Amino acid sequence: MSLKKRVFAVASALAITTTALVAVPTTASANPVCTNKVIFTECVGATTDGAGYVIQVPARFSGTLFLFSHGYRYPINIPASIPLVGGYTVVNTPQPAPGQNAAQITEVATQMLTKGYGIAGSGFARQGWNADSGVKTNIELIGIIKKQFPTVKNVVAWGESLGAFITQALSENNSSLISAAGNLCPAAGSVEASLKMAGDALWGLKSFFDPTIQAGNYKSVLEVYTDIGKVLTVLGSLQAAFAANPVTPAWPATSKVPDAVKAIPSRSALVLVAAMSGVPTQSSSYDGATGPGPQGTLIATQFAAGLSPAFGALENMGGAAILAIMATYDIEQQVGGAVFDNTATNYATQLGDGLFEYSSALSGLDAARGLLGFLAASPRAKADPAAVTKMRALVSHKGVFNVPTVSLAATADNVTPAGHAQWLAERAAEKYLASASNKNSKLAATPRSNFIALWQRTPDSYTKFSATGSPISQSTVNGTGHCRTTTAQYMAIADILAKAAVEGKLVADGAFRSAIRKGGGLTYDRGFSVPLMKFYQN
Repeated sequence: MSLKKRVFAVASALAITTTALVAVPTTASANPVCTNKVIFTECVGATTDGAGYVIQVPARFSGTLFLFSHGYRYPINIPASIPLVGGYTVVNTPQPAPGQNAAQITEVATQMLTKGYGIAGSGFARQGWNADSGVKTNIELIGIIKKQFPTVKNVVAWGESLGAFITQALSENNSSLISAAGNLCPAAGSVEASLKMAGDALWGLKSFFDPTIQAGNYKSVLEVYTDIGKVLTVLGSLQAAFAANPVTPAWPATSKVPDAVKAIPSRSALVLVAAMSGVPTQSSSYDGATGPGPQGTLIATQFAAGLSPAFGALENMGGAAILAIMATYDIEQQVGGAVFDNTATNYATQLGDGLFEYSSALSGLDAARGLLGFLAASPRAKADPAAVTKMRALVSHKGVFNVPTVSLAATADNVTPAGHAQWLAERAAEKYLASASNKNSKLAATPRSNFIALWQRTPDSYTKFSATGSPISQSTVNGTGHCRTTTAQYMAIADILAKAAVEGKLVADGAFRSAIRKGGGLTYDRGFSVPLMKFYQN
């Protein structure tokens, strides 16, 4: 597959459309409609806000039911005429189990039912950023579940991406309803943290490569479609330039930077945009450590240090930018105005040590400072204060853990970077230290954080090359991409959460470590950390 196709395959995959597992009512009903399917009972219905749901409880029920919250789905249809991502239709299909596609959802659901776990999930009343309504739907659905199935002893809430955000909010504010929580590939803290990465990335693409990119303050879906097309055009132009001359690729024709800036390779500008915004430069195909030929040779070192971050940024940027456009439009429509503001942002400070870490990819310190100088003088985006106030009133996290909670993050996730999970881990550490040092705390006798962070870490090296030295596309490397969790990993986390729900605590004992080993590709290391999202670094 060509690099261009790889870039946009990631973008296309973001619009999660799952095949309907069951038919559900479209309007609220007083009672669910249940069917005995011998090995399990299935109930479908709709909550009072119109969110369809499905509940499946096996005949041999353990008493533990998992309530799943799905990730971000685009809130608007995308016409087929939009290049590469067109044809998406808004769906509200209930999803009772996690998975990257319908086949995996069914596989995970089947294994969970076989283990005796009940499963449930809704399609939510609206798509897009729906944390407030998502929490409300889940609260009502838990009541329906417990009324219909009195044998439910423990409810485990878990979710992916935005669904993890909903799950954390539910556990913080309504912990009496659940016994444990799982945050997979999470967004965390506040929507503002995600929108800062989105805004910085879009503004960087606009400033360097096409000043006609709107990058926010959208008034219509037509402007959204137009911006998607412009971003894809820029990335396509960069891909062609990288392929023609990876060392000194040309700038896109739409770029209006001065000649002094154009003397710097366009790949360095793209790396700067990724590094300053927080989009990973390590991707599914590019590890940032491996080059063609024998390792340690000049050509291998030059590729790993100078070119791999640019190719990785290009592979990641498509998915990150398109979701950024959609999420920005989504929130702006909800709060009534522009919410991204970088009038006071110092991008040199925000880049920080990245100036030295990516020195080769940025074509040296002088070139990097030249790029930063251009950004410092570029027109900035200003938010609507009233809209920002409304955005900050949306549900956010305090970073408290009232029930045993497990997070899982991939270190090279380009949509919800691992810095989200790091924020959760740091809040948990703060609470642990406070409880351990406070003699009046209920946790003083046996202080614990009630939180465990798991990581999908990339291998030390994994980039592959053909006999002629060309990079080979990959899409299944552990720790890369968004929510690329294997069925074995899902089941390992489910078992850990089920045990914690019954016991009321998380313990890294033999059973825990056995589950981690069985899952494969999971790391538990209390000393491991990743950079926070730029929003929290500031």
